[in-house]
Amino acid sequence: MLYHFHEFQHAAMAPMRAVARAMHEVYTHPWLPTTYTTFAKTLAAGADMFERVTRKYPKPPFDLPTTVVRGETVPVVEEVTFSLPFCNLLHFKRPGARGDDPRLLIVAPLSGHYATLLRGTVEALLPDHDIYITDWVNARDVPLSAGQFCLDTYVDYVRRFLHHLGPNTHVMAVCQPAVPVTAAAALMAEDADPMRPSSITLMGGPIDTRANPTAVNQFATEKEMDWFVHHVIHTVPLQYEGRLRKVYPGFLQLSGFMSMNMDRHMDAHLRYFRHLVRGDGDSASQHRAFYDEYMSVMDLPAEFYLQTIRKVFKEWQLPRGLLEIDGRRVDLGHVRDIAFMSVEGEKDDITGVGQTKAVHDLLVNLPQEKQRYHMQPKVGHYGIFNGRRWREEILPHVRDFIRANDKALLGDQAA
Repeated sequence: MLYHFHEFQHAAMAPMRAVARAMHEVYTHPWLPTTYTTFAKTLAAGADMFERVTRKYPKPPFDLPTTVVRGETVPVVEEVTFSLPFCNLLHFKRPGARGDDPRLLIVAPLSGHYATLLRGTVEALLPDHDIYITDWVNARDVPLSAGQFCLDTYVDYVRRFLHHLGPNTHVMAVCQPAVPVTAAAALMAEDADPMRPSSITLMGGPIDTRANPTAVNQFATEKEMDWFVHHVIHTVPLQYEGRLRKVYPGFLQLSGFMSMNMDRHMDAHLRYFRHLVRGDGDSASQHRAFYDEYMSVMDLPAEFYLQTIRKVFKEWQLPRGLLEIDGRRVDLGHVRDIAFMSVEGEKDDITGVGQTKAVHDLLVNLPQEKQRYHMQPKVGHYGIFNGRRWREEILPHVRDFIRANDKALLGDQAA
């Protein structure tokens, strides 16, 4: 019923949002002398804030029209190259760019936000890589006829994407996908699958959340599974394609994100209000750009969410050697030629230091020269894959690691 109440509340506030938009138009109209008074600016700012706080935020675009490859600006064309019910494989095609750049599959987190959260990650990697990314579909838009999506399905999707892309593909898993991507690699290694990836880079992922547990980890362990089933799982209303599907709603995930740093968000909105009153357009635009992305959330399939809570955060099945995918036990001892790199942030308050690095303890048969670890000082969770330190201090290590394990480049060097 909570999902239905949320939709009813949003619909009930539609007239007030319309009034707020009208007020904003009136009090910012350039032809009206009152527009330039402090009183009008204050009313317009208040109307703008009310409309933004109560609106629904659609999926943002990647909006990456160009990139620079070897000093030349080239266009970037987004195209869906493979489609499954719960995910589209999106390719950032660079017409005119050389074709020998390493092919990189970025597995975006399925944890509430859209893949566009990794816009900065993609933008920084584009000049030197042929980029593909998992563009997850909002579960409320997937009909029940498509079936369920669980952790087994996730691993199967990763394998199917790798088969579509072909051999010598590199994988980057950002946060949540660390476990399913690692599981897929182990199973493909056991099968001697020729499409297994050349390298895997894990960016702040929960391989073993017993190491340096954060508030997020503690919340998952303190609550019983029944609590999650009865308090956060809801049914998609009838107006969506995924009607009657059980999901973990995005608005609940967003509430959790906001509550972790409520003071910071309140201060940010207060500063935004002051920027609007003062006419500081640049600062206001930065605020809008950030929150347009941050407030845009998606629903997760209930079975996937509950399995992740139980298997990854409560039972630590992968590091304990208990994880099974489609009835097969995941054993990283089979990994002998897939290079692994783990990246962590010193101030990560979502995936604590040591949780991603734990993968190296499980790679017992992988030569040390194919393993690499990087811990970035003074960086939190999002700073691992976005922002200045990502571009200037983390990316060079990741880029070098991928190129050092790219079979095509190694072949050229040997020749």
